[in-house]
Amino acid sequence: MSIPGLPSRPPSYYSIEPAPSLHEQHPASNTRSLPPSRPTANFVKSSDYGDVKLRLAAQDNKLDLPVYSGVSTVEGTVEIANTNNISSVQVKVEGTLGLSEYGKDGHKRYTLCSDTVVVWTKYVNGRSYLLPPSHSVKLKGIPGFNAVLAYSISAKINKTTIIHVSTPFIYYPRTRPPSPLPFPMYCTEAGIFEEQPAWNAYQSIAKANAKSGVQDIGVKLYLPASRIFCASQGIPFHITMESDAHSLAVFLPYAPVAGKSGATRIQLMRQSTVDVKFKKFLTAQGERSDTAIWRVDYIGEAAFRDARDSPSRMSFSGEITIEPTNVMGFAVPGLTVQVRQVLYLFPGDCWLMIHFNGKIAFC
Repeated sequence: MSIPGLPSRPPSYYSIEPAPSLHEQHPASNTRSLPPSRPTANFVKSSDYGDVKLRLAAQDNKLDLPVYSGVSTVEGTVEIANTNNISSVQVKVEGTLGLSEYGKDGHKRYTLCSDTVVVWTKYVNGRSYLLPPSHSVKLKGIPGFNAVLAYSISAKINKTTIIHVSTPFIYYPRTRPPSPLPFPMYCTEAGIFEEQPAWNAYQSIAKANAKSGVQDIGVKLYLPASRIFCASQGIPFHITMESDAHSLAVFLPYAPVAGKSGATRIQLMRQSTVDVKFKKFLTAQGERSDTAIWRVDYIGEAAFRDARDSPSRMSFSGEITIEPTNVMGFAVPGLTVQVRQVLYLFPGDCWLMIHFNGKIAFC
């Protein structure tokens, strides 16, 4: 029996290669411009006695579990050795979220989907949540939590006895950024980046300690305006620091160094927040939870390159390299995973630490 599913079309594909300019040609054989081929192997799961088989098509034979993306079609057959006395055959795709909090006696289980669907949106408390990826995250200790997002495909055959065959599968939605990465900004001899619509500037001030004898340092961080990136790519950036010549001379030992981690760093932080009770209240800063527990992982680190400088200005370019990961951000009832800040860590002996607080989305 065929399993209905999502529309049959190749997955979205995003090339990091820029299009050729007017007088430039790229070889037609460039394989980066072609979408990946469709897997042709089958994944087979048998019942305990082998009389029923669930056969899922279009799978990679090197993987231990079936894998689907947001544009995949769930295709397959249910093979029954003996069809006598069968009253019905049911096939179900189900996704669940299990949340447990340690030390707070909290546990909840949500059914995210329980059908084969074209597009699924789950509504909870008047809000819409897209189907999240397969994922698990744990925070050890008390308080702590364990969150598991799991999917499965099962077949149920009603005979004189009921036969079940089931297999978990992995679901990773696929999307692509709405636009390619912009061209780098031009930096003048004076160390000034010429602003462009494709780049946004985020400004802050590193306040000097009163007794340090130095002045505040103005910091301007440039990021691509879309703020939506491909998880397999680095995030380009430009940064400028401005102050008087004496203050910049004092800052120089803490300045970014190519190929090394110093006092000045840019990092990506992924925060996983669990709230089993799902209680929220409003503050001056927005919606907050009084029962949430969270875990923080650093998943990206910047590599700096010198750009230009002047007596009152130091400018750098670089790229934030992201650790290989299949899951970046999503939100479902009780669990939120978000890459929520680009952190800029400043030396604390002469200047106070500053950070740029902003959400970043990934595909």
